[in-house]
Amino acid sequence: MTKDGRYRDWAGLPPELTWSILSRLGTVDILEKAQKVCKSWHSVCKEPSMWRKYNMHNDLGFMDFLTRSRHVAMCRNAVDRSQGGLVEIDIWYFCTDSLLNHIADSSRNLRTLRIAMCHEVNDGLLQAAGKLPFLEELDISYCSFEEETLKAVGKSCPNLKTLKQYYPVLSYSDDEFAIAIAGSMPELRNLQLSGNPYMSNRGLRAILDGCLHLEHLDLRECWRLDLVGDLEKLCAERIRVLRRPGDPTSGPHHMFWL
Repeated sequence: MTKDGRYRDWAGLPPELTWSILSRLGTVDILEKAQKVCKSWHSVCKEPSMWRKYNMHNDLGFMDFLTRSRHVAMCRNAVDRSQGGLVEIDIWYFCTDSLLNHIADSSRNLRTLRIAMCHEVNDGLLQAAGKLPFLEELDISYCSFEEETLKAVGKSCPNLKTLKQYYPVLSYSDDEFAIAIAGSMPELRNLQLSGNPYMSNRGLRAILDGCLHLEHLDLRECWRLDLVGDLEKLCAERIRVLRRPGDPTSGPHHMFWL
């Protein structure tokens, strides 16, 4: 209702204005509410341009089976609506191998993939990487992947510029993962390895030698590192923004690159 007591005709807005309004809503709100308001809104919500970027977080973390299944179904729906135009997807907790492969099969032009805390993704990333040649940013924070998967991602995604592996769930206890990154991701500009309990100076040296374009490096809470002497000098000379092991970790970790 407007200030003069009249009801606003939301259905009569120009399509481009409706698109601008609806594009500010979350994915769940669009699929479960907005598209059901009227025919004109439903029509706009089906436009592929509405689904170029997909952001769907479950802040509660825990999901029962029905809730998880509903989220997976909504995600598949949104991916299909993009008609191959999806360039950025950000989902937490509920991604599976099957869903990830559906995303990769349907979204060859994907630039950004964030699947943080998705513990049901295993071989799916290995399979999906080969279908995403234009991927530029990958966030696999709080996930567990073998070093062979990282190598495959690096080789299949030559445009990868950003890798975030915040608090990885590691299944190995040495520098294998760091060496895998160094040997397969030479174009990295941004690398976030916060909370890694095993990486030593050997792994860090491999990354610095293999990723010559690196500008941002987050090593907070990587307590095995000892940044002294030549290694400290190399970091100072090569890295424009460096977060050291003892630097504070307050604030949301995904804001680090902004």
